[in-house]
Amino acid sequence: MNPFQKNESKETLFSPVSTEEVPSRPLSLPKTPPPKICGSNYPLSIAFIVVNEFCERFSYYGMKAVLTLYFLYFLHWSEDTSTSIYHAFSSLCYFTPILGAAIADSWLGKFKTIIYLSLVYVLGHVVKSLGALPIIGGQTVHTVLSLVGLSLIALGTGGIKPCVAAFGGDQFEEKHAEERTRYFSVFYLSINAGSLISTFITPMLRGDVQCFGEDCYALAFGVPGLLMVIALVVFTMGSKIYRKPPPEGNIVTQVVKCIWFAISNRFNNRSGDIPKRQHWLDWAAEKYPVNFPNNLACSFFLQKQLIMDVKALTRVLFLYIPLPMFWALLDQQGSRWTLQATRMNGNLGFFVLQPDQMQVLNPLLVLIFIPLFDLVIYRLVSKCGISFSSLRKMAVGMILASLAFAVAAAVEIKINKMTPPQPGPKEIFLQALNLADEEVKVTVLGDENNILLEESIRSFQKMPHYAQLHLKTRSQDFHFYLKYHNMSVYTKHSVEEKNWYSLIIREDGKNIYSMMVKDEENKTTSGMTALRFVNTLHKEINISLGTDVSLSVGEDYGVSHYPEDKDFSLNMGLLESGAAYLFVIINSTNQDPQAWKMEDIPANKLSIAWQLPQYALVTAGEVMFSVTGLEFSYSQAPSSMKSVLQAAWLLTVAVGNIIVLVVAQFSGLVQWAEFILFSCLLLVVCLVFSIMGYYYVPIQPQDLQEPADKQIPHIQGNIINLETKKTKL
Repeated sequence: MNPFQKNESKETLFSPVSTEEVPSRPLSLPKTPPPKICGSNYPLSIAFIVVNEFCERFSYYGMKAVLTLYFLYFLHWSEDTSTSIYHAFSSLCYFTPILGAAIADSWLGKFKTIIYLSLVYVLGHVVKSLGALPIIGGQTVHTVLSLVGLSLIALGTGGIKPCVAAFGGDQFEEKHAEERTRYFSVFYLSINAGSLISTFITPMLRGDVQCFGEDCYALAFGVPGLLMVIALVVFTMGSKIYRKPPPEGNIVTQVVKCIWFAISNRFNNRSGDIPKRQHWLDWAAEKYPVNFPNNLACSFFLQKQLIMDVKALTRVLFLYIPLPMFWALLDQQGSRWTLQATRMNGNLGFFVLQPDQMQVLNPLLVLIFIPLFDLVIYRLVSKCGISFSSLRKMAVGMILASLAFAVAAAVEIKINKMTPPQPGPKEIFLQALNLADEEVKVTVLGDENNILLEESIRSFQKMPHYAQLHLKTRSQDFHFYLKYHNMSVYTKHSVEEKNWYSLIIREDGKNIYSMMVKDEENKTTSGMTALRFVNTLHKEINISLGTDVSLSVGEDYGVSHYPEDKDFSLNMGLLESGAAYLFVIINSTNQDPQAWKMEDIPANKLSIAWQLPQYALVTAGEVMFSVTGLEFSYSQAPSSMKSVLQAAWLLTVAVGNIIVLVVAQFSGLVQWAEFILFSCLLLVVCLVFSIMGYYYVPIQPQDLQEPADKQIPHIQGNIINLETKKTKL
């Protein structure tokens, strides 16, 4: 009898069958239910993870807040070099997450990856703090230690970045999905809390605490390092109660292999006789690795589904192409905007704000703007009948960031107007200071005895401002005619272009003398306070400016030298940032010497509060761009591609920092023009992104789900459980 009879419906049960192609991977999950927090459905283990994240983010953002000023003032790098290294470090921090994810998914698992790379992280902080100690080595040693420390920190923070949040999600059972969603909200809050507190505290540790007579960068780096040690200890304490899923393979690797095979296969079959395919990824249908992370044996469904998922992924990745330019602007808060703040007045009346403390506005405004936009602004726009899609929100975010840099350029121009101009080629700036007991008339004569400058200066006074003198060559001799009482004195001094000079006039009995001093310290464009001393006494004195910093000023109108004499104190009064002061040490009858203070260059006058509009604009742009962008990306890609999207999103941040590095090194523009350049570039990119978004057809969530008859069977261990099907035999 033929068992295969036609048109006879049978219900057949397929028994579980073993397959040798799929290796068994036992799960290392606890057999007993994990302990909960106060009888809730929240695992106790997430408390250790949230505290770990708070401490780690405190460590990272606290260290990064003072990094630019460390480069500028401790390592004495230029503003462009400081900006470039800052963004090179930021870029590396967003490249290394790909390495961390690969290690966790393919080799060590999330728990061990976090432990091992946190040790690297701590080591980086230790090396970085040692590089900030003035007593260890010289400039070269400090530079090497700093770069090695930053490299280790970038590997550590980037490597654990994709693991910590996902490891927290692993602690929840599938039936507690709602609690897991709330956990991620608390996790995000811990990130912003760590960032907010650290960017406020570490600049205070740097500027308000003195180490070795100067700003305490070692303490500002050491405290974040200590917080990273605490983060590691807290995370390790929960080891026994963690759920630790084993490595399941890296989906990013599978996607890259699939795309590479499709491209190479298409290249190898470019003959006109071979029929074309509907999509370029269809060229991967012949062959690609079947050891998918879920270890499914049904390779037909796997191949078909992976290609479909990668197709959906590439549609989203295409929209990622313009995104790096936004991050190029956003991440300059810690570099160019901090350098701008050094040239502004941080005195708010009730509090003196350090330049690097302005960065605290970003996490603070993020916490304010997210509920404001979600609960108020977006709802008002919706009630007005305006369709505000995710791509439109991202485009508006780009426009806001562009406007922020236009405002930053306007502030920079205002600062430049208040800052004394710098002498150009064949120019010098000259001032005269009269330390004689009577008025002196100063006349500066040119080569042809023509009068270039004429000024009468009273006793112990100086010219009201620097005079600009033009040279015929790069260096030139000027003749000075000094009239004092009924006595006239002619003298000659040599000067070189692009310098500031002070002509110091003094008298000795009935004679009058002059000396020319180059004012190298008067160039306070960096925002630091510059001090200079002139000693009118007949003995050398030593002046202590801090616990370990002292300088000696030679006798008889010496200008700064070393050894010692008797101790006395000088009242210098309030010294404002950005100013250049000249202190003349004079004798006082029956009293200790006193200091006569003069302001060569006025202090920063523009309040640092003028940076508030640009911070508000760029943070509003970040909320509309970043939060919306991630939400949109996740809604448009299959669930199996979420980790790939996360890696691609972090790569856009890394590329954005590289853009800043290149512009800082090679543009050669003044600062306000560079701000305008970035603003215009982002507007152009926004236009391109808007056109791309206009032609983009969003995928509905239900379209990402597979049809019921194409579901891939579930595998448990090494057994394939096939569902009961009605088939015709």
